[in-house]
Amino acid sequence: MVEKAKVYFTKELTPEAVIKLYQALNINLPGKVAAKVHSGEVGNQNFIRPDFMKPMLDYIHGTIVECNTAYEGKRYSSKDHWNTMKLHGWTEIAPVDIMDEEGDLELPIPTGKQIQKNFVGSHLKNYDSLLVLSHFKGHPMGGFGGALKNISIGIASSHGKAYIHGAGNVKKIWSSDHNQFLDSMADACLSIKDFFKGNIAYINIMRNMSVDCDCCAVAEDPKMADIGILSSLDPVALDQACLDLVYRSDDPGKKDLIQRIESRNGLRTVESAAALGVGSREYELITL
Repeated sequence: MVEKAKVYFTKELTPEAVIKLYQALNINLPGKVAAKVHSGEVGNQNFIRPDFMKPMLDYIHGTIVECNTAYEGKRYSSKDHWNTMKLHGWTEIAPVDIMDEEGDLELPIPTGKQIQKNFVGSHLKNYDSLLVLSHFKGHPMGGFGGALKNISIGIASSHGKAYIHGAGNVKKIWSSDHNQFLDSMADACLSIKDFFKGNIAYINIMRNMSVDCDCCAVAEDPKMADIGILSSLDPVALDQACLDLVYRSDDPGKKDLIQRIESRNGLRTVESAAALGVGSREYELITL
């Protein structure tokens, strides 16, 4: 019998709890550690602030990594993205690396369902391991954003983001078949898993859960209450556990988030990632 993926959970929403959830994973991320956060679009009120992440970043001596966006905004060019990083306070708490500032690195996905290559920031090659610090919330296109979105769209270069959104055709960035876009995200996840060969840990923070992503300059305020923090070595199990906690919640405000997830067929990315072997939807939830 295959052992279920372990997902750790606490209702405690503190910087110290983030470290506790990381320690529960019993992993020692080797070498130079990239810490993937969401820098937050200028104007967004919901993104997780640097002071909440700082103790965790100090603990692993991590470098904050991000990539530029594929749409106009304050994170589209490296110059503007650096300004946003400074404005939001990220540069004050840890080293920062905008990984596609010097171009792309192409990663192969030989078994990809929709795309057979992924374009990430070229600086990804400078890191030995990865800590994925994700803000779990809704998303205008993906339905929800968690660990899987953070290692696919999040680590993709500006060109790579357009390639995933366009399901392999950057000219169709906003017009590709929606399910093919969701499958492309799952494919991209596989390339990151393969690249780091097990040297990845994932933490999802379930607070400020708007229906909109932190990439939205104008975002809806959250309708449901905060839930807690979860961690796992399996991004599929982690996102599945977060979805299950939303659905099982007795908070009436959850209907808005669920409507966003279901209207965008958000579960498809989880299903596709599981089918590709990125992780498993079967998990054991361990409350700390």
